[in-house]
Amino acid sequence: MKKLTALFLLISTFIFAQNPPKPYGALPSKRQLAWHDIEVYGLIHFTPTTFENKEWGFGDADPKTFNPSDFNAEQIIKAAKAGGLKGIILVAKHHDGFALWPTKTTEYNITKSPFRNGKGDLVKEVESEARKNGLKFGIYCSPWDRNNALYGTDKYLAIYQAQLKELYSNYGELFMSWHDGANGGDGYYGGAKEKRSIDNTTYYDWNNTWGITRKMQPMANIFSDIGLDIRWVGSEDGTAAENSWATFTPLPPEGKNVAVPGQANYPQSPMGIRNGKFWMPAECDVPLRKGWFYHPTEKPKSPETLFDLYLQSVGHGAGLDLGLAPDTRGQLHSDDVAALKSFGDMVKHTFATNLAKKASIKANNIRGKAYGVANLLDNNKQSYWATVDNVHTASLEIDLNTDKTFDIISLQEYIPLGQRIEEFNVEVFENNNWKKIYSGESIGAKRLIKLEKPVKASKIRLNITKSPVCITLSEFGVYKKTE
Repeated sequence: MKKLTALFLLISTFIFAQNPPKPYGALPSKRQLAWHDIEVYGLIHFTPTTFENKEWGFGDADPKTFNPSDFNAEQIIKAAKAGGLKGIILVAKHHDGFALWPTKTTEYNITKSPFRNGKGDLVKEVESEARKNGLKFGIYCSPWDRNNALYGTDKYLAIYQAQLKELYSNYGELFMSWHDGANGGDGYYGGAKEKRSIDNTTYYDWNNTWGITRKMQPMANIFSDIGLDIRWVGSEDGTAAENSWATFTPLPPEGKNVAVPGQANYPQSPMGIRNGKFWMPAECDVPLRKGWFYHPTEKPKSPETLFDLYLQSVGHGAGLDLGLAPDTRGQLHSDDVAALKSFGDMVKHTFATNLAKKASIKANNIRGKAYGVANLLDNNKQSYWATVDNVHTASLEIDLNTDKTFDIISLQEYIPLGQRIEEFNVEVFENNNWKKIYSGESIGAKRLIKLEKPVKASKIRLNITKSPVCITLSEFGVYKKTE
C-alpha cells in the first residue's frame, strides 16, 4: 500500500509539475494586491479644527482660523517616510466642511483663508511632496458636511459628488479613496445651527457615487465599513484579530436590513469571514496620538507600542493606517517625528536579516520544479512553493545549519490564488525532540508570529494541517527583534 501511495504521488507530481494551482475562493484585484504591498500608511487631519483644539469641528469656524504659521509638507512627508510609511491619505475635507483645495463647490475653502494669501492648495502641496518622496497618495472627503446649508436636502449629493470629481481629476493616481461612517447630526449648516438626520442607507447613493471612483480612479481602493475594497477592522485600536481572514461578506447589523458605511457587521470585522463573498482585507486605523487632530496636551505612542501594533495589524494580514496630526505651525511635533523615526528603524532593522536566508528546506511534497522550496527564501512574493492538487496537508523542515536565536516567524501565502491555509503549527527541534511553539489558523498576505520569548534552535518545522485545496506559500522568514 505504501509503495502504491508513493507511486501515485510521484505520478501526480509529474502531471502537475508545470500547472499552477487553481484559484480558491474570493481573489484580490490588481489594486488590492498593490495595497497589500504598502502595509503601513498615514492619514493626515489638518483643518480649522486643529486651531480650535477640537476633535470635530462644528462647521462654524471662520476660514481665517486656518492660518498655519509655517506649513511644511516636506517635513511631514519625510517624517512619515522615516517611520516606514509608504502612503499618505490626506483629509481634504473633514466633517466641518472646510475644503483644503480651491474647490468650485463651496465658498468654505482654503482660498478664503490667509494660507498662501488665498492662493494656496494644500492638497496639491501634500500630494506633490508625497510623490517626490516615493509615497502613494490618497484622499478622504467627508460625505457629512456640518457647514453646508444644503446638507440633508436632495441638492447636497451633487455637491459631494462634484467634490470627489475635482479630487479625482487634479491630483494624479490615487491609491485610496477613504470614507468613514459619520452620517449627520448637529452642525452649523449655513447658520441654521441645528441637528439634521439623513437616511444613510440611501442619501449618498453609494452605488453611483462609488461608480465615479471606479471610472475616474480605477486603482483607488475604496475603504469604508463595508469596503468595497478594504474594510474597517471595527475599532480604532490599530489591531486585527490574530486569526484574520481577508475575505468578508458585509452584512447589516442586527435589526437593520442594509449594509452601508455606518452600518455594518462590526463583531465580525476584526477577524473577517472565512470563505466570505469578497476579498476585503482589513485596515487598522489608529491615531499616532490619542486624538486624530493635534492637541498640545497629548503625546505620541511609543515606538514599542507602534511596533506591537504593526505585529497585530500587518502581521495579521491587515494594513496599518496611522493618524498624523500637524500642529498649528503646519508641521509634526518633534515628539511625533522622533517616535516615527524610532518605529521605522525598529521595523527596518528587525526585518533586515532573514535568519533562514541560507537555510536548507525539505518538503514532504512539491508540485514541481517551478514550485520548489527555494521560492520560500528568494524574497520574491511572486514565486511560491506549492503542493500537488490532492495534497492538502504538508510539512516543511527548515535547517538553519546552526543555532539561531529568534522571536518572530514570518509566513506569507501566495494570495493572488486566494487565502487557502486554515490551520498550521510551528515546531522547533530541542533536546533531540520536536517541540510545538505555536498553533494558528490563518496566514494570508502576511502572518508575523511573535513568540513569548526568544527561542534558540537550529531546526524549525512548519506543519500545515488543514487546507481545503492544495497549499501555496510564497515566503518564510525568521527574525530577531531589534530594540
